[in-house]
Amino acid sequence: MQFIDLKAQQAAIKPDLDRRIAAVLAHGQYIMGPEVGELETALAQHVGVKHCVTVASGTEALLIALMTLGVGAGDEVITTPFTFVATAEVIALLGATPVFVDIDPPTANIDAGLIEARITPSTKAIIPVSLYGQVADIDAINAIARRHGNIPVIEDGAQSFGATADGRQSCGLSTFGCTSFFPSKPLGCYGDGGALFTSDDDLARACREIRVHGQSKRYVHTRIGVGGRMDTLQCAIVLAKLPRFAWEVAQRSAIGARYTELIHERIAGAKPVETRDVGQPLSGVRTLVLEPSRTSVYAQYTVLVPRREDVQAKLQAAGIPTAVHYPVPLNQQPAYKDRAPADATPVSAWTAQHVMSLPMGPDLAVSDQDRVVAALAEAAA
Repeated sequence: MQFIDLKAQQAAIKPDLDRRIAAVLAHGQYIMGPEVGELETALAQHVGVKHCVTVASGTEALLIALMTLGVGAGDEVITTPFTFVATAEVIALLGATPVFVDIDPPTANIDAGLIEARITPSTKAIIPVSLYGQVADIDAINAIARRHGNIPVIEDGAQSFGATADGRQSCGLSTFGCTSFFPSKPLGCYGDGGALFTSDDDLARACREIRVHGQSKRYVHTRIGVGGRMDTLQCAIVLAKLPRFAWEVAQRSAIGARYTELIHERIAGAKPVETRDVGQPLSGVRTLVLEPSRTSVYAQYTVLVPRREDVQAKLQAAGIPTAVHYPVPLNQQPAYKDRAPADATPVSAWTAQHVMSLPMGPDLAVSDQDRVVAALAEAAA
């Protein structure tokens, strides 16, 4: 069993994939070829915004969004410590300070109710992360941002592309949406890639200039930029995946829902995470909560387990791979611990000790899912 089966997906789209790659090899425009614009148009329509700007990675998308907003030394950017390091890394690279706000126990997303207290005159942006495939509470965060002078909100949707909140697509809910096309993401390429989404014409124009070294036209550099373009071949690969994507999103949603149902039915003591669990030793498996107004693409299907190392070892012995996203909050990492007290985010610290992700993907067989849950029940007993 694989943690995520990319080979099955590739086999399903191989004819279109081969055709798309062959077309790029034939025209030879490997940088900013026609597939780049074609993909940007298709993705903007999917998300429901005016502009999509493809870039070299999800990290680059976040960096360019912050650069477009003029974030720099002396500024603060509010975000979560329970995420991949890229979210805070781009803030620090620009000389700004990441301000870490704790997470909501049932969802593991940033707790919107704690954000307002951390806003200062130096706050230049807010970056909520839509973790594990479920959109963060963007509406509440947008409302807070409006009350404080329309602070820009950048959704880090690296794991949530295809998910919705109140029927609206992730990455189209705030000032900027950013996503990643890393191969294991819900919509992935075969290398690195990413995209920004916005309906603001001026912001989109700035993003397009920044990704090509700040050029407004050839050899005219109107702003500081980076080499942040997404390769034409990678755009072609994502284009080949798009026709199957709606089916994959539906499959991920159904598989995630079935995992939750099976775990609650078949594992003694399993139940959704509650706030009162935080700080206590776990007595059984806990599942994250999917908010009623949201859908998830389950970039990872993540549970909380007691004695994680022991449970992982038993699952590995049964031939079932697992992963941990993320074992150490960012404000406990050596590079960031001087920027925020380690004890300032107790929910993140507790959650990081218990999370474990199970095999997940649109091609995961029902029989394999049953096997995973049976092995988890035995390992956690």
